[in-house]
Amino acid sequence: MILQQFYLQCLAHASYLVGDEQTRTATVVDPQRDVDQYLAFAEQHGLRIAHVVLTHLHADFIAGHLELRDRVGATIYLGAAAHAEYAFVPLHDGDHIDMGRVRLQAIETPGHTPESISLAVYDLEHSATAANAVLTGDTLFIGDVGRPDLRAALGWSAADLGGLLYDSLRSKLMALPDESLVYPAHGAGSLCGKALSRETVSTIGEQRRSNYALQPMTRAAFVDLVTTDQPDAPPYFTFDAVLNSKERPTLDQALARELNPMSLDLVLALQRTGGQIVDTRDAGEFAAAHLSGTINIGLGGQYATWAGTILSRDRPIVIIADPGREHEAAIRLGRIGFDHIVGYLQDGLRSVESRPDLTTTTTRLAAPLAAERLATGAVVALDVRSPAEREQKSIPGSISVPLNHLRERVGELPVDRPLLVYCAGGYRSAIAASLLQQLGFSDVSELAGGIAAWDAAKLPL
Repeated sequence: MILQQFYLQCLAHASYLVGDEQTRTATVVDPQRDVDQYLAFAEQHGLRIAHVVLTHLHADFIAGHLELRDRVGATIYLGAAAHAEYAFVPLHDGDHIDMGRVRLQAIETPGHTPESISLAVYDLEHSATAANAVLTGDTLFIGDVGRPDLRAALGWSAADLGGLLYDSLRSKLMALPDESLVYPAHGAGSLCGKALSRETVSTIGEQRRSNYALQPMTRAAFVDLVTTDQPDAPPYFTFDAVLNSKERPTLDQALARELNPMSLDLVLALQRTGGQIVDTRDAGEFAAAHLSGTINIGLGGQYATWAGTILSRDRPIVIIADPGREHEAAIRLGRIGFDHIVGYLQDGLRSVESRPDLTTTTTRLAAPLAAERLATGAVVALDVRSPAEREQKSIPGSISVPLNHLRERVGELPVDRPLLVYCAGGYRSAIAASLLQQLGFSDVSELAGGIAAWDAAKLPL
């Protein structure tokens, strides 16, 4: 048996290839939309990808099931409760995909979504009754369980799904052998739960002992537990969940339409008519010089998640990137279904060198200098981290508007005083400062290095 995990750090997403060396047949589970790595792995090991399974209709990324269907003819499988425009094989409890000596057996585990399934993995040479592993999708994570509130916009209450999740975990997954390996679809950094571990594999027994949501409690207590204190879900989550059920263009088709070099004049014209210009460079480079009115969402962080949070799905996107990285920027937006890119600025910011009148800068202050200015009342500190982060520590006197709510709550900010924006390390503050500049705030600076730099300088918290 071959069982290979593929981990995509920026989306905290785990996908899997399970194969049988004897029959040379493989199944890919919960693939990301750009599928080349699965094809390369299969070719390297002499495998044919015959099947692709989604454990549920994911909300935080667009899966690569249609790409694998169209590239290699893989058959698509979904949970039996799923509805989709494309042809798929429904998996009920006990249904299985046999690949010679390796078997994937479906376990219906509704709760995170109504159609969620898990897949018990059997190496039939050793046992047909004791699962070697279970691919749990978003039902069971390492240290957490899937949140049940992401289908509210589609008519499912969090309480109802929470009750189903309680049953799925206790009567189905916890019935597996303690030694069965647990492979979830997400890890730390995912917004599909609130306390996911950085570990990417565990066992049923370890989760039974240590997972807070699997401890003895009533159904009502469990529902209360898993429906409170969940992080805000980005607005694209419902869009992605629906799109994963649709027949849509493949990523290759989308990229062929999107990767168009654009002149500076064309980009400026599009900007004037409502186009979204996204500068994907490092925050330091952006601060030194950038095209006025652009949003900085750097490729070095959770680029797709924040792009999906800050940008509109209804207005065209133009990418500014270091030459050679335009393709990466477009692929990573394609992973969340943002296929409304119209092109990229040819030659990146170099094309603006002869037009300094079009550029602006953002001041980045070292922690000691920022502290001096705050002490004199010269600036107001704006904390754009999450409420949970702020509860741990914050800069005295700062005001709090989380980045994901900044646009809607911009009216709460003082317009007559300079703003000093900070986050944990500087990634989100760069996004926030660029957004504030776009919204008309003329005197915006950043705390270089975020609260981590402030703490390292032993300044008061």
